[in-house]
Amino acid sequence: MKRRAYDSDLSDAEWAILQEFIPSVLPGGRPAVHERREIVNAIRYILRTGGAWHLLPHDFPPYKTVYDYFRQWRRRGVWEKANRALRERLRKQMGRSVDPHLAIIDSQSVKTTEAGGLRGFDMGKRIKGRKRHIVVDSQGFVLVAVVHSAGIQDPAGARQVFEQLHAQGFPTLHKILADNIYKGPLVAWVNNRFGWILDIVKRDPTQKGFVVQRWRWVVERTFAWLGRYRRLSKDYEGLAETSQCLIYMAMTFLMLRRLAINT
Repeated sequence: MKRRAYDSDLSDAEWAILQEFIPSVLPGGRPAVHERREIVNAIRYILRTGGAWHLLPHDFPPYKTVYDYFRQWRRRGVWEKANRALRERLRKQMGRSVDPHLAIIDSQSVKTTEAGGLRGFDMGKRIKGRKRHIVVDSQGFVLVAVVHSAGIQDPAGARQVFEQLHAQGFPTLHKILADNIYKGPLVAWVNNRFGWILDIVKRDPTQKGFVVQRWRWVVERTFAWLGRYRRLSKDYEGLAETSQCLIYMAMTFLMLRRLAINT
C-alpha cells in the first residue's frame, strides 16, 4: 500500500537530481530494504517539521533505520558534497562562475536543549547554546558552515571558519565581507594566511535606526531561508557535527527546489 504524500516529499524532478549523491547501500554491503528516496523523504520530514526522530509517522520506514542512514551519510559527508555540487550547478545555470569571487560571513547564536553536548554562553545575545557560523556567496548559497560554542567570540570562531573555507578550495575567492565585530587583528590574519581581503562593512554614522547594510543582507537572508526548516529553530542535536550537517541539508534542499523548477 502506497503511503500518503507529505508536503515535504521530494518531487520526481528533485529526486532525479539528488539521487546521484545518495549512496545506494550502507557501509557493509547489506542489501537495502527501503528505497533511498523514502529514507531521504523521512529525513526531510524531520528537518522540515522539527519533530523528534521517534515521532516519525509510521508510514515512513522505521525511525531507527532512517536515523541510521542519516548518521552514516553524515559521517561520509554526503550532504556537504551535495551542497557543493548543487551550488556549482546552480551558479552555472545563473550564468555565474562556478567558484565565487566574493563571500560574506556572519554568525547566529541559537539555544540548545537538554540533549547536551558542546555549548556556551553568548554574552552579547544573552543566549546559552551554540553559534552557527556560515560563509555564503553573493547569492546567499552556503560555502561552509561551522557550529561551535556560543561562548566563543566571533573573531575567534571565524578563524575556524576560514580554515575550513580554505580547506574546501575556492581558488577565485578574493574578498570576504563582514560586519564590525570582525574588525581588529583578524583582518591582517586572514590576509597574511590566505591572501583574502576581509572587508569590514561599516555603518554610516549619520544613519539612524535600522538600515540594510551593503551586501550584509545577503547572509541574513540565508539565515532566514534556513529558518524555514523547523529542526533549526533551536539546536536539538547532541553533536555539533550533526548541527552542521543539518545546515548543509537544508541548503541542499533549498537549491534542489530551484534547480528542479528550472529543469
